[in-house]
Amino acid sequence: MKNKITKLIAALVAIVFAGSLVLVPATYADDPFCSPGMGEEARKAMGCTDTDQKDLTGTVLEIIRVIVGMLGIVAVVFIIIGGVGYMTSSGDSGKVKKAKDTILYAVIGLVICALAFVIVNFAIDAINK
Repeated sequence: MKNKITKLIAALVAIVFAGSLVLVPATYADDPFCSPGMGEEARKAMGCTDTDQKDLTGTVLEIIRVIVGMLGIVAVVFIIIGGVGYMTSSGDSGKVKKAKDTILYAVIGLVICALAFVIVNFAIDAINK
C-alpha cells in the first residue's frame, strides 16, 4: 500500500512538472508581419508594439511563477494526504505523528517556495535598477 501511494505521488509530481513545461510560454519569435524593418508607425498600426515581446527577466519571472504554482499544488496535495492520514490513524500514535509531520513539512516547503519567489523578485528588481 505504501509503495502504491509513493508511486502515485511520484506520478502526480511528474505530471505537474511536465504540465508546467507546457504552460511556460516561449519568447515570441519574429512575426513576418511585424518585422523589425518596418517603420514604427506601421508597426503600431498593425498592433506590433515592442510591449508584445517579453524580455529575459519577464520570462524568468513567469517561469518561476509557474514553478512556484506547481510546487504550491504539490504542497496542498501533501497537506491533504497528511490530513487523510491523520483522520484514518485510528488513534495510533505512530500514524498520527507521521501525518502531522507530513503536514508540517508540506507547510514548511510552501513557505520556502514563497520566500524563494520573493527573494528572486527582489534580486531581479535590484539587478534591473
